[in-house]
Amino acid sequence: MSIQHDPLREASYLKQCLSEDKRPIGFLLAAGCPQSIKDENGKPLIPAIDALTSQIATKMAKTKSAKDYEKVVANLVADGIAIPNLENILTHIRALLEVAGNSEVRGLGSATLKRLDQAVCGEIVSAVNRELPKKLTAYHRLASWIKARDRKEPVEIFTPNYDLLFEQALEENGVPYFDGFVGSRQAFFDTHAMEQDILPPRWARLWKLHGSINWRQSAQGSAYRGSHIGEEERYMIHPSHLKYDESRRMPYLAMIDRLRSFLRKPSAVLVCCGYSFGDKHLNTCLEEGLRGNALGALFALNFGELGAYPKAIAIAERLGNFSLFAEDKGIVGTQNGNWAEREGSAIPSGGSISVVWNEGSIQGRKIAKFTLGDFEEFGKFLAELMGQAHLATEPDAK
Repeated sequence: MSIQHDPLREASYLKQCLSEDKRPIGFLLAAGCPQSIKDENGKPLIPAIDALTSQIATKMAKTKSAKDYEKVVANLVADGIAIPNLENILTHIRALLEVAGNSEVRGLGSATLKRLDQAVCGEIVSAVNRELPKKLTAYHRLASWIKARDRKEPVEIFTPNYDLLFEQALEENGVPYFDGFVGSRQAFFDTHAMEQDILPPRWARLWKLHGSINWRQSAQGSAYRGSHIGEEERYMIHPSHLKYDESRRMPYLAMIDRLRSFLRKPSAVLVCCGYSFGDKHLNTCLEEGLRGNALGALFALNFGELGAYPKAIAIAERLGNFSLFAEDKGIVGTQNGNWAEREGSAIPSGGSISVVWNEGSIQGRKIAKFTLGDFEEFGKFLAELMGQAHLATEPDAK
C-alpha cells in the first residue's frame, strides 16, 4: 500500500513550530521568492537564473568586454557545461583570476579578467536592483510577522539572493535588523559584533550568504556596505563557495558560520522557501547541521511537483528531521508519499490557506494540492498565523 501524508496535519505542525516564542526560528529564502512577486506587467520581479543569464548576455554583447565574455562562455562549454549560467560564468572568471598572475590563462589576462568581473557584476546589480511593489507582498507579511510578537530568540533570515527586497520590507515595517555591518555613512563589516550577538531578540538577523548588490570591497581590501562604487573598488557578489582571496572570503565564511551556528541551537526550526537545493555547499551545511541536532527541524516548501527536486529528495529520505513539501507529494520522517485523498464531506469547512482541494481519483473524493511552496501563499499563511495569535491574546479568547 502506498504511503500517504495528511497535508493539513503537516501544515498544522509547521504552524505550531512557528508559534512557539522560545524556539529559535530561521528562514532560508532563495531565488524563488522574488519570482513569486509580479511587476506591473505580470512578470517576475527578478527573473530566474536562466532568464537572468540571457538578459545579462544580451547586455554584455553591447559592451567593450563582449568578446572576452564570449571567450569565458566558450571555455565553460569546452569544459562540459552545455549552457553556462551566471554563477558558472562569474565563478570561472574568478577562478582564472586567482591563478593568472602576470600571465594569461586560457586566453585571458589578469587586467581583462578584473574588468570582466566588474562588468558582469555591474550588469547583475542593474538587473536585480528592484523595489517591491506598493501592494502587500509576502516580504511585507514576513516582516510584519517578525514584528508582531515578542520572542526569546531573534528571527534569523538567511538568503543567497543579492537583491535588497528583504531590507526594504523590514525597513518599511519598522523592524530593526542586523546584517553584519555597522555604521551609517559607509557601514563596515564587523565579525566581532556577529560573534558576540548581544542585540535584543526583537532585532531580526539578516545574513546575505552570497553577498549583496550594495556590498563593496575597498581599494584597501576591507568590506563595507554602500550605494556607490569607486574606481579601485569591487562588488562583493559571491555566487559560489569558491575560495577567493582572504578579503573576499571573509564575509562569505562569516555568513555561512551563522547558518551553522543557528542549526546547532536546541530545537531550531528552519523554513526553506524558494530554494531548489542546487547549491552543493549549502546543502552540505544544512545536512550536517540537521545530523548534529536531532531536536532541530527543517521544513522545505517547494513550488511545483516534488520530482523537480532530486537533490532535496535525497536529503529528506536520509534525515528524519527534514520535511519536504511540494504541491503533489511530501517526504515526512524519510517516507516519500502522496498527499492523502479525503471524502469531500471530511474536508473542513472554511478551507485552508495551505491546501487547495481538487477532484480525486474516485468520485466524491478530493486530493490536496499543497500551496506553501509559493512564497506569496506562505506570506498569507504567516498573516493567518498572526491573526490567530492576536485572537489567542484577546481577554475573552477560549
